[in-house]
Amino acid sequence: MTDKPLTGKVALVTGAGRGIGREIALRLAEDGASIVAHYAHSKAGAEQTVAEIEAKGGKAIAYQADIAQRAEVKAMFAEIDRNPGRLDIVVNNSGVSGSGALAEVTDEDIDYIFGINVFGPLYIASEAAKRLQDNGRIINFSSSVAKYPLAGAGLYSAAKKAIESFTESWARELGARGITVNTVIPGATSPGMIDASPQYTEFFANASPFKRIGTADEIAAVVAFLASPQASWVTGGNILANGAANT
Repeated sequence: MTDKPLTGKVALVTGAGRGIGREIALRLAEDGASIVAHYAHSKAGAEQTVAEIEAKGGKAIAYQADIAQRAEVKAMFAEIDRNPGRLDIVVNNSGVSGSGALAEVTDEDIDYIFGINVFGPLYIASEAAKRLQDNGRIINFSSSVAKYPLAGAGLYSAAKKAIESFTESWARELGARGITVNTVIPGATSPGMIDASPQYTEFFANASPFKRIGTADEIAAVVAFLASPQASWVTGGNILANGAANT
C-alpha cells in the first residue's frame, strides 16, 4: 500500500477552517489529495489550513459559501470547475449545533439548524454527484446525539438523523458508478463543537469507557480510511466513532 493513497485525487472538505474539518483537510492532504477547503465565515482559518498544506508541499485552495443557500453552493462548484477542475472526494463536515425548549422553537431556529445541517449537505452532494469521478467518495457527518438524543436537542438530533437516511439512499443510487457514500458519527470531539460548551466535557467524557472525549485527528483517521481505495466495499454505512459513549 502506498504511503499516499490519495495521490492525484481532489477532495472538497466543508468547514475546513477549524476543528474537525481542518484536521480532515490536513490528513487527506498528507495522504496525497489536493484540497478544496470550504469555509462559511472562517476565512482566516481556511487560509491557515491552505498555508499549512502548502508548507508541506501539498496543494490546496479555499472557497467561501453559505451552504444553506443553494445559489452560493452552485457558485462555489463553478469555481471548483475552474480550479482544480475535477472532484474525487466530498467530505460534508460543516455543521452547527443548537438546543432549546420545544415550546420556544422559532422559525429562525428551524431555518438555521436545518439549513446548514440538512439542506447544506444535500446541496453539496447534489452538485458533487454531477462531477464526481467514478469510484469517488461522499463522506457525510452525523452525531452520536442522533442515536442518543438529549432533551432540548430535538432539532439537531433530527437534522443529523436525516443525514444518515441520505447516506443509505445515495449509496444505492451512486453505487453503479463505484461511488461510496458513508456517514461518520462522532461523539464529543476536540477541537470541535464541544469546545464551545466546556461545561459538558466531563459529562461526555464519563459517557465513554475510555473516560475521555475524542480528538479531531481520530475522526480524521476514520475519514481517511473511508476516502481511501481500501474502503471500496464499505458503503451505505453509518459509522460510530464515539469511543462507545452511551450518549
